[in-house]
Amino acid sequence: MSDASADQPTVCDDVVIVGGGLAGLFCALKLAPRPVTLVTASPIGEGSASAWAQGGIAAAVAEGDSPEAHAADTIAAGGGIVDEDIALMIAAEGRARIRDLLAFGVPFDRDLEGEFALSREAAHSRRRILRVSGDLAGRAIMAALDAAVRAEPSIRLIEGYSVEALRIEDGHVAGAFAQPSRAGDEAPDIFLPARAVVLASGGVGALYGLTTNPPQARGQGVAVAANAGATLADLEFVQFHPTALAVGLDPAPLATEALRGEGATLINGQGQRFMAAVHRDGDLAPRDIVARAVFQEVQAGRGAFLDCREAIGEAFADRFPKVYASCQRVGIDPARAPLPVAPAAHYHMGGVLTDANGRTSVDGLWACGEVAATGAHGANRLASNSLLEAVVFAARVAGDIRQLFPAAATAPVRPAEDSGGPGLFPDDGAVARLRATMSDRVGVVREAGGLRAALAELAAIERSGSPSPAFRNMVTTARLIAVAALRRQESRGAHYRSDFPDADAQAARRYFLTRRQADALARPAGEPAPIRMMA
Repeated sequence: MSDASADQPTVCDDVVIVGGGLAGLFCALKLAPRPVTLVTASPIGEGSASAWAQGGIAAAVAEGDSPEAHAADTIAAGGGIVDEDIALMIAAEGRARIRDLLAFGVPFDRDLEGEFALSREAAHSRRRILRVSGDLAGRAIMAALDAAVRAEPSIRLIEGYSVEALRIEDGHVAGAFAQPSRAGDEAPDIFLPARAVVLASGGVGALYGLTTNPPQARGQGVAVAANAGATLADLEFVQFHPTALAVGLDPAPLATEALRGEGATLINGQGQRFMAAVHRDGDLAPRDIVARAVFQEVQAGRGAFLDCREAIGEAFADRFPKVYASCQRVGIDPARAPLPVAPAAHYHMGGVLTDANGRTSVDGLWACGEVAATGAHGANRLASNSLLEAVVFAARVAGDIRQLFPAAATAPVRPAEDSGGPGLFPDDGAVARLRATMSDRVGVVREAGGLRAALAELAAIERSGSPSPAFRNMVTTARLIAVAALRRQESRGAHYRSDFPDADAQAARRYFLTRRQADALARPAGEPAPIRMMA
């Protein structure tokens, strides 16, 4: 069904997938012909960061490349806490998943000999990024999977609904509560019974004032899992893309890393290249280092710009049409003028802790894609590894569910008690306040005083903001990230503490967290406990 106000489904398949991005669609297709129900807040693909991915998908498919080399690059970029077995597993399964995408009709770029036209991105030791029309990989992949999902009769679509809580019975998932995702929609809240729920709900970028992510990337899945008692991991590691176009748009358009891979350079407002003095790899240094360098130039008042004039020039429109369109929207010609850039919340390495098959610590709950913390990315995701991780784990989740629940069952969808009003963003003022707090206090550079101030501000926002579950979930995830950032008293990967600027060898490990632990750490003495969500 494509509209939240249309006739509601009378039955629900016992596998419910939450999210219409790459991980959710791929998981549903891998479960076919086993019936599943896929619930998305927006029409599939429209609210997904997957569709906005520009660089492409990384995979060791070229002659001379290998899964071992890909895994080594992943581990090197990950700040010392990548799960090496997971990194190698993902790299080793990359070829098979690329074949799957080809079978679904993804038209990856090829050269005149018919071989994949591969590009290189920061911290990769060789060219292994598969692209589509230069910078349209995400859109092309999602278009192909959208068509495949809509053509597959075993997949029941419920679009225009957002899952905001799970029901847990005897320690096992029993179903999901969903509400209309558009403010003013008169459709009822519903309960979807399920033996298995797959969270594929995306990331947390929309919790920040400057982000490259769509508005739906508000950390909903992390909060839903946390409220159900799931263990979380690596929450402090939020990757800020160093080259979002700083042109006043929300979300901020992304100037893909592939531009620097093709020779574009970073300069400040005085025309000086600044990355060579920061890192031996210069403009192709790991993202966290580039983001902090760009942030420093902006904070110093010099500004930061991406200069594509010499390396790409007049070929820009043909080679990078998506970025070019964004430039046109704001009246910039990248062939003649440098692009103003700033770091923006882009990808969350943390999320819901899973094993190698995507199982969480809650029976009946799986997670894949950006909402999951698989250990693949460590403290700093290697460029273009996110789409690969999404399809590898989506396939593994599907295989695990098929093995555990080989026979499908259905149950009636039931109306749910009104949970506080519909709408992804029911209180614009409170949401703006939350996003500003996260950018100012829990952003590219952090320190203890600012993080404690953020926690106090989030508590005040929660007390004064909307009672809707959607908003409460935003506050919950924001608080979890801030607590995790306060607890890690070192700098590692994307997590930088100005009061602890060096890495601590004793802290070279993953940190795990539950909501109960986070609430205790966040609450000053004498402060009442925060409002809890139903589970």
